Amino acid sequence: MRVSEIVRRKGNDVVTVAPGATVSDLVALLNQHHIGAVVVLDDDRRLIGIVGERDIVRGLAEQGSAVLQQPVSALMTTQVETCSPGDDVPELAERMTSLRIRHLPVTSEDDEPGVLAIVSIGDIVKSRLEELEHERSQLENYISQ
Repeated sequence: MRVSEIVRRKGNDVVTVAPGATVSDLVALLNQHHIGAVVVLDDDRRLIGIVGERDIVRGLAEQGSAVLQQPVSALMTTQVETCSPGDDVPELAERMTSLRIRHLPVTSEDDEPGVLAIVSIGDIVKSRLEELEHERSQLENYISQ
């Protein structure tokens, strides 16, 4: 299975935030959309960072509640790992596990700016479970014939 199949199933809605938004605004976005991470885009809609729940927890541990008034740019990860629609899902799962990351922005294979979608480790697990269920169903049908 490829990343493009996951995106086709789940959709390509991407919640974004500006680097100057406050961490408090970010927390509200995460809560509103029931998500764990948001991509940070510049004024030209280019990916410049990603920020998620772990970043907020680290910020709270280091700065206390004052972090909520900081700009997102103070917490975001700027070396963003990405994937492309043609990437193989099992390889992506290994990469996410080895890097200990839970969200990957999907970017164009043509080096166009912007983010096409975002996949989470949950999306990866769900796709694998669906594959296993399909295989199980096929085996049951084969055996019962």
